[in-house]
Amino acid sequence: MIDFRSDTVTQPTESMLQAMLSAKVGDDVFGEDPTINQLEQMAAEMFGLEAGLFCPSGTMSNQIAIKAHTQPGDEVICDELSHIYQYEGGGIAVNSACSVRLLHGNNGCLTADMVKDAINNPNDVHKPISRLVSLENTVNKGGGCCYELTDIEQIKSVCITNNLSLHLDGARLFNALVYKQQKASNYGELFDSISICLSKGLGTPVGSVLLGNKAFIKKGRRIRKVMGGGMRQAGILAAAGIYALENNINRLANDHLHATQIAEALAATDFVGNILPVETNIVIATIKGRFTPASFVEAMAKHTIKLFSVSSTQIRLVVHLNISKQMVDDTINVIKSL
Repeated sequence: MIDFRSDTVTQPTESMLQAMLSAKVGDDVFGEDPTINQLEQMAAEMFGLEAGLFCPSGTMSNQIAIKAHTQPGDEVICDELSHIYQYEGGGIAVNSACSVRLLHGNNGCLTADMVKDAINNPNDVHKPISRLVSLENTVNKGGGCCYELTDIEQIKSVCITNNLSLHLDGARLFNALVYKQQKASNYGELFDSISICLSKGLGTPVGSVLLGNKAFIKKGRRIRKVMGGGMRQAGILAAAGIYALENNINRLANDHLHATQIAEALAATDFVGNILPVETNIVIATIKGRFTPASFVEAMAKHTIKLFSVSSTQIRLVVHLNISKQMVDDTINVIKSL
């Protein structure tokens, strides 16, 4: 089976499993799990931030950040394609009691002018107070596209001028860092909080880390407990994260190459229309003519290739560390045969 449904379907390698089996553990709610403490410190230092908080999922780390930055009745500014709005179960409303200002960016990427124009007048009692800007990098529904650092710097300037916090949903941030050849520390200088996911391109079974200053993470730890995210001997999971940060970042370039090759094969067919620009490991393509997204997914499944449709016109493939060069070649041959 060749599984392109998501980079969350990865299986841990033998080396990662060995790291997990040998992890030293303790009770993390008491702050006594040495492996979790090591992971949190390692991730924070990587981005030049003071502290980290290990969470079971990226959804939880994002939701903790939103709640920590806001008060009920505030407004969160984000793109309409953002994961925090599209795929987190209405968590902004449920957890933080905030409204959302949705913007229409370029494949999910915002500009400083867009953000500036969306900020409410804080003296207008009819409007919620604009409190937080959330960016996503890479943008899942934008086909894995990445921000330019200069664009983020301009957005940060708008946030500072208007007293807004800036959060990054960095579920696939390492893909962006590799593709754009950017430094993690640059992001730590720009964002008030960052969520990094370990269970996507980096290949761990579970986990994300929320990063920020010490006061923010202390507040986040309390919120995590309220959300039921307090874990005990979870160093077994954190060990996979340490292994991933040490071994699985640079190899992401292979996934980007494989995604580009698959996109080129799709573009050469008569049943594929527009393909969103492929920068990292995600391919989103419009299906037309003799196939619908559903029938194309079914045709690929007959060749034991899994993917799915993301809209009534589009399909998505996500490349990851369990997709080998041979699997990519086999997939391209199947696409050509259709």
